[in-house]
Order: sequence, then C-alpha cells, then structure tokens
Amino acid sequence: MRKYVLLAVLGLASLHARAATPSETLAAFHAALHAGDQARAMALLSPDAVIYEAGHIERSRSEYADHHLADDIAFARATTRRVLRHKERIDGNIAIILDETESKGTFKGKKINALGTETALLEKKGDGWVVLHFHWSSRKAK
Repeated sequence: MRKYVLLAVLGLASLHARAATPSETLAAFHAALHAGDQARAMALLSPDAVIYEAGHIERSRSEYADHHLADDIAFARATTRRVLRHKERIDGNIAIILDETESKGTFKGKKINALGTETALLEKKGDGWVVLHFHWSSRKAK
C-alpha cells in the first residue's frame, strides 16, 4: 500500500517538478536530496531511470527509491557538494551532463573529503527534463 501511495504522489509531483533546462533539472535533483525531499527527487527521474553507483545498479526509479535513495539523502544532508567542472551537451530531446564534484562533511561518524564524477543523461518531456541515467563514482581527495 505504501508503495502505491508513493507512486501516486510521484505522479502528481512530476506534473509540477520539471525544470526548464537539463542543468536546472540536475541542480534541482541534488537540491531535493540535500533538502530530504524524496518526492521531488523522484519526480525528476524517469520511471525507467537506470542508476550506477559504487558498482551497484538500480534499474528503475522505484528500485532506486527502495535501495539507495535514503542513504543518498542522508549523505547529501550531511555533506556539502560543490561542482568543480560542468559540461552540458544538448542534442534534440537528449542531453548529457558531465560534472566533477567535491564533497565535504561528516557522514556516519566519518570525515568526508571526496572527489566525484557524475554522468547524467536526460530526456526532454514536454516543457521540462527528466533524468534517464546517472553514473556516479568517487574517491578520497588527496
């Protein structure tokens, strides 16, 4: 039952959640994680989104919500994320964003100072964009 309620909320939220550009969509997704806004974050993902993170694969938005979303929200809330380099390319209804990031803070009692890479593939839907794919990787900063 809880899952059906979440899906209904996601459906309603997605009507109002889309951002005007791919970069705004990506920024809104990370802002939603940082704010702990699960519904907003999920509304910015395609139902068929595929997420690669630390060797794990989520093959849909709902699988991501069930597996890694809570930890990603907790991490985002405990750290500060800064984009060091940002590259965006749009070709029709598809966009790719390549970001290099730095995350700092304390998470689960451990000091975090990490450099990360993010590849995001987005699709234009109506007047906004949704994320089709994320690939995240990170390492300790030297």
